[in-house]
Amino acid sequence: MSNGIVQVTLQNPEGHITRIKYKGIDNLLEVQKNESSRGYWDVVWSPPGSTRTEGTLESVTGTICKVIKETQDQVEVSFSRTWNFSLKGKSVPLKIDKRYIMLRGSSGFYTYAIFEHVKGWPSFDLEATRVAFKLRRDKFHYMAMSDDDRQRDMPLPEDRLPERSKTLDYPEAVLLVDPLEPKFKGQVDDKYQYTCELKDLRVHGWICTNPAVGFWQITPSNEFRVGGPIKQELTSHVGPTTLSIFSSAHYGGNDMVIKFEETESWKKVLGPIFIYLNTIPDGKNPYTLWNDAKHQMSIEVDRWPYDFPASPDFQSARQRGAVKGRLLVQDSLTKSHGYISANDAYIGLAPPGDVGSWQRETKQYQFWTKTNKEGYFTIKNIIAGEYNLYAWVPGFIGDYKNSKIINITPGVKINMGELVYHPPRYGPTLWAIGFPDRTAAEFHIPDPQPKYANNFFSKVLIDLVYTIGESNSRKDFFFAHVLREADDGTYKRTTWTIKFRLDHVNESGTYVLRLALASAHQSNLLVRINDLNNDPLFSTGFIGGDNAIARHGIHGLYWLFSIKIPGSHLYSHGLNSIYLTQASNKTHFQGVMYDYIRLEGPRSSIVNKIS
Repeated sequence: MSNGIVQVTLQNPEGHITRIKYKGIDNLLEVQKNESSRGYWDVVWSPPGSTRTEGTLESVTGTICKVIKETQDQVEVSFSRTWNFSLKGKSVPLKIDKRYIMLRGSSGFYTYAIFEHVKGWPSFDLEATRVAFKLRRDKFHYMAMSDDDRQRDMPLPEDRLPERSKTLDYPEAVLLVDPLEPKFKGQVDDKYQYTCELKDLRVHGWICTNPAVGFWQITPSNEFRVGGPIKQELTSHVGPTTLSIFSSAHYGGNDMVIKFEETESWKKVLGPIFIYLNTIPDGKNPYTLWNDAKHQMSIEVDRWPYDFPASPDFQSARQRGAVKGRLLVQDSLTKSHGYISANDAYIGLAPPGDVGSWQRETKQYQFWTKTNKEGYFTIKNIIAGEYNLYAWVPGFIGDYKNSKIINITPGVKINMGELVYHPPRYGPTLWAIGFPDRTAAEFHIPDPQPKYANNFFSKVLIDLVYTIGESNSRKDFFFAHVLREADDGTYKRTTWTIKFRLDHVNESGTYVLRLALASAHQSNLLVRINDLNNDPLFSTGFIGGDNAIARHGIHGLYWLFSIKIPGSHLYSHGLNSIYLTQASNKTHFQGVMYDYIRLEGPRSSIVNKIS
């Protein structure tokens, strides 16, 4: 495919991209790699019921090539494959149609795919779907994915070889001990350092400085990705590699694996995404290509949904609908029982389900936005179908769900009016630690050890003790509740203590402890009150698999637990202690990150406080 600006060569009928020619560079892709390993779609899948999130990596290889559209203004080419029972256990049981689009005057090309599971085909688990590009290592050395410090010169792939690096606790993380460029010596390289929440994952890529050329992946919509707006995904990393991931278990574990049943019929369009190439005149600063890529990203977002994909499975703007309304918050503790505007709340449509189910939803489309200061919102370009409306509000615990099934039909515009979220509330707040925003970012994060930039398990010999009214959460409350490494290489349980005084205890009343977790990985958190030798008052059970602690994350999936404490368990005037024990201790990255902890008094206290 060529439009006079870009030339793209694809294998026939496999559909792998072997060559991208642009601005005097004969091939932007790594010529030292096999032709099928330069630009490609692939999946990771496994038999049903697998407990791990690492299955079989399979390249999506077409068997039929067809030109879908060829005009003066557009070319669209299809590379499709199907499945039959002779392939059972050998190939993922999906029908996949990969598409590539090139437009007149466009400095790049688009790719998307239609994935389909036919009823009667075998059940299986789909761990990941993605598009990957391997760029020229002799050309692309500078990576950019955000305006913060995550744009920089990158190490070379050779620097990660065993003779030049030391593998750390995960094979993805290596300490560079003898890199080809001395400036990288002593750094830790790990692709998970460059993950990004989906709401911010719009553009990322690489810059070649001689000649000045940029290679960018632009994602104009996240509707086809899984897990909602704060699901985290990989972007670009040493290779040079650039990825577009549509589904994965990253920062969610087995909860984010797509599980198909034999009786299930399913189809979904992934993409299109835009591969954008840019350049600047000689003598200009090549790093300004990043600013141009951001500008192009804004253009692509404004054009969404595109009007040029030829597949009838991709819905155009006229086939979609919109929803608007206003979200308010009413906390029963407020004196006036009045409403508060849900400022900067995340609100979206996802398939019908339980409260909070959107963060573990993996099969269908989701559409999210944020409310303004007054709580108003508009969600546009919603694919036809049935949805629930979900939301969560920074500053308040829990999730909102509107019980009404919203039926989106072509052209419909639905006004939901004023919606009210009643966050969980039993009694007045006696004390709280943190801020409820689903991350642990407000807690103490120490500077990394000079030798390792990713060393999280505790070396401290004394468990954390936090005293209400004296301790400072930003200094004294560690961001991750992890295990302690013993001298013999085993990992010991750790117990954190929260100490507090109560002027008066209603011994016949009930108190409620709210535990909001920003992350959990193979954890079992035990709660005891005032006597560490007593049986736990509460256990979370074995929860989580997001691995956020090991993956440089500040959150994974959100968990909320409400624990009733009989007043007879507490002391009046004396010092009370809540003990939080990390009980699962087989591996060193087991643990949790707290979002927010709150103790509420008995309901009768509300009346007294209001009066």
